[in-house]
Amino acid sequence: MATIDQQFVEYIVKTLVNNPDKVIVDRQIDEKGVLLSLTVDPEDVGRVIGRRGATAQSIRTLLRALGTKNDARYNLKIVNDETAPRAEKSEKPAEAVEGPEAPAEEEPAEVDESAVAEDTFGDEDEASDLAEKTRAELADMDDLDI
Repeated sequence: MATIDQQFVEYIVKTLVNNPDKVIVDRQIDEKGVLLSLTVDPEDVGRVIGRRGATAQSIRTLLRALGTKNDARYNLKIVNDETAPRAEKSEKPAEAVEGPEAPAEEEPAEVDESAVAEDTFGDEDEASDLAEKTRAELADMDDLDI
């Protein structure tokens, strides 16, 4: 039987995701408090985390409020368990991906370090010319009445 904290997180997350039947909340107690591990369908991980982690942070804030009421410290861990390959991440079609094989890594191309040094540090006269042109363009933009 799920505890109140598991039911609470499960209820919130199931309302957010497209696959509510794949939401799993595991509960572990240790010296730091109660750890709730949230597992969702790989397609729904972004929905649970939200932009810049805003949704996940909101869920954690609600858990903190529940912890204050229950005299407990809650931590939420979102488990990113991507066992199924996603089509947009894979270069091959989903049918062509077989098993847990990792794609072969390409060897890095050899780089001529002298060419890189020349390109990076170039001629100082060119750099100062570019800087002068940029300053002139910025000054012209400042003169415009916008």
